[in-house]
Amino acid sequence: MSCIVALKHGDTLYMGADSAGVSAMDITVRADEKVFRRGNMLFGFTTSFRMGQILRYAVDIPDQPADQDDYHYLCTSFIDSAMACLADKGFARSKDGEKSGGVFLLGYRNNIYKIESDFQIGRGAACYEAVGCGAKYAKGALHCLTSFKAGKSPADPESIVRQALAAAVTHSAGVCEPFLVERLSSHTEKSACRPDLQVAPN
Repeated sequence: MSCIVALKHGDTLYMGADSAGVSAMDITVRADEKVFRRGNMLFGFTTSFRMGQILRYAVDIPDQPADQDDYHYLCTSFIDSAMACLADKGFARSKDGEKSGGVFLLGYRNNIYKIESDFQIGRGAACYEAVGCGAKYAKGALHCLTSFKAGKSPADPESIVRQALAAAVTHSAGVCEPFLVERLSSHTEKSACRPDLQVAPN
């Protein structure tokens, strides 16, 4: 279940999450966070709290080799380490030679990446991403909130993230408050947002 939302604005990434822990028809408000920082990375997970615990405390994040760009690094050194640790801790599964895990968002060097259950690393064209059972509601809200008309003052980025999560709470039974929003700033790379989805500076 869950809803994890990520937004990039200028040189800062924002990532927010709800607090729902869902099992069948039962829901628990969790105090352990679904979004967290590790060094120069932001993580936001769905699928399993156990996966989140492994990503937060056990995965060895390797240094980025000088000869690898960000995407090369994430698709090889980083994800290889994450897959190995998830398998070693009993979370990742293997069937017919294919490994599977869970879904999480990663913020790195002012870009948002979506890691799928087959461990592929996707990077969308928009300035936002969302995962979890409330993702489609959050994405609709994010599209509207970031596609403002010229001359109209936009909401601040954290408010946009919180409003997107609120849309998910309104329409999905698997999402609940309170919300937690983390941010990570980068001064080394320009945002790659599509112009029609850029959040204007305050």
